[in-house]
Amino acid sequence: MGLFSSSKREELVAVFNVGSSSISGALFFMQASGIPRIIFSTRQPIAFLDKINVKSFLSETVKAFNKVASQIATSSFGAPEKIFCVFSSPWYVSQNRVIKMEKNTSFVFNTKLADFLIEKEIKLFEEEYLTKYKNSGNKVRAIELKNTKTVLNGYEVLNPRNQKTKNLEMTLFISICGEDILSKVEEIIFKHFHTREIKSSSFLMASFTVVRDMYVKQDNFLLVDIGGEVTDISMIKKNSLCESISYPIGRNFIIRNIASKLNCSLDEAKSVFFLYKDGHAEKNIKQKIEPIINTLKTEWLTKFQSSLSNLSNDISIPATIFITIEKEYADFFAEIIKTEQFNQYTLTESKFQIIFLNAEILHNVAIFENNTIRDTFLIIDAIYINRFLNKNSNV
Repeated sequence: MGLFSSSKREELVAVFNVGSSSISGALFFMQASGIPRIIFSTRQPIAFLDKINVKSFLSETVKAFNKVASQIATSSFGAPEKIFCVFSSPWYVSQNRVIKMEKNTSFVFNTKLADFLIEKEIKLFEEEYLTKYKNSGNKVRAIELKNTKTVLNGYEVLNPRNQKTKNLEMTLFISICGEDILSKVEEIIFKHFHTREIKSSSFLMASFTVVRDMYVKQDNFLLVDIGGEVTDISMIKKNSLCESISYPIGRNFIIRNIASKLNCSLDEAKSVFFLYKDGHAEKNIKQKIEPIINTLKTEWLTKFQSSLSNLSNDISIPATIFITIEKEYADFFAEIIKTEQFNQYTLTESKFQIIFLNAEILHNVAIFENNTIRDTFLIIDAIYINRFLNKNSNV
């Protein structure tokens, strides 16, 4: 039984999604059914900067987070009993690490052994990665540790505790986050909710878990998160999160470059982009902007192709792609991916099948009250958190 699974009382939970173009937040009731009941949600855009400056970007992110926290705290639904923060790129860095142990005689895989091996691996991770970030002047903190797969004697075992084996393999997923954003977030939450008990996670782990559980027959797939400033690609094979790669070209890259080429403001560039995308641009505007957008499409696609090549490591790339992106940009990027030529390569299983993780796809796995906004990212976060709390499991 999980820590909370025996309780029939619904718990009010707050979740914040920290992205690269907006901050969103929601209040929901955790339910034993695994379907969260979302009663309030809000989103605040992060100021769109002409040029990315780390200090200014952090400052604007903190301002947006404070506004969302204030809206949730004054929403009249009461104080949440649990608070979660889910970070998207570029706010976290993650890695899969594999622990292997083999003996000539059988040994028992128990909690004590697992804790010992995990603690040892965390220390190795800190030596290899945390020190690297500290040397650059940016302090970091581990926010997430998940045991995603345990293999005993060559077979994956869902409940390996106290089983005998001669050969052990554990796959761990570890995420770290910058101390600068973590400390600011914690200060704001304490100001509005008077607590420092906050659990943090990566959006990658949340989306992976939700897709894996929703599409049980789909054990090979790609996860693509196209954020404002960053695009993340993760490859899942046999229901295991294998590898991830990121590149600093998100959807804001399109708008920012249009503004530069047309010598106009970001707002004007955004307006022109949507007129063109939706087929409403006047002929002279279309002729002017079309070659610009085609060039930008090619640049984004080239980086996408390059990332897939680096991700594959000589194994086939799954043909099914689950994409998270703000709804108004979905068709634009879907067209780019569908028309790309990478599927001609032998590394790809077949032509891409693109599935957008949106409110329509997720409508059966969350309940909404009143006129609550159906926010895709918050729905995924709430489902993952509800599952985590109910089962008190790793993933």
